[in-house]
Amino acid sequence: MLKKQYAVIGLGRFGSSVAAYLTGMGYEVLAVDDNEERVQDIVHQVTHAVSADSTDEEAMKALGIRNFDVVVVAIGQDIQASIMTTLIVKELGVPHIVVKAQNDMHGKVLSKIGADKVVFPERDMGLRVAHHLISPNILEHIELSGDFSIVEMKAPPAFVNKNLKQLDFRAKFGCNVLAVKRGEDMDIAPRADAPLLQGDVLVIVGKNERLMKLEQTYAEG
Repeated sequence: MLKKQYAVIGLGRFGSSVAAYLTGMGYEVLAVDDNEERVQDIVHQVTHAVSADSTDEEAMKALGIRNFDVVVVAIGQDIQASIMTTLIVKELGVPHIVVKAQNDMHGKVLSKIGADKVVFPERDMGLRVAHHLISPNILEHIELSGDFSIVEMKAPPAFVNKNLKQLDFRAKFGCNVLAVKRGEDMDIAPRADAPLLQGDVLVIVGKNERLMKLEQTYAEG
């Protein structure tokens, strides 16, 4: 299965962080900014980095933006440029658009013009956003240390009607299921022979590289 391709437009601290993390996870990333200095700063951390005006539709067409699975619009203070870029990317037919918003009103406008997900940098750090982008099944990612994290993972179709013993997380991924959330209920000692149901959320702990493998294996749900 081909891995998703990402484009990140706007290379401030937030955009650069998302682009670098996605690349580090093995994904192809195009980084775009109209500031040549920012482009040069990240050129060795991503697959491709180019200087271009994202509010110029022809420039975006020339970059082949429409061919990317996900575009992250991470433009900083220029709200007008953020909105224009989002409109252009939407018009070009990009399947999934994630946009950084400065405030609630900006976020509402972005949602109305077609952003699939609006993020607020003060609430969504680059690493957490990168994990959400890779796998829609990951609802939360909490870093415990430099090596270990906890994730909340919505049970993908491959898990439904199987039990924890059959899935054997420890052997396959080196991770442990701490709990299973079902609606408002939390089972902190899930039975190994109890089947998982659609909508269940698994709380899993493990080494970051092991969790990354788990996320990528079930990235498409």
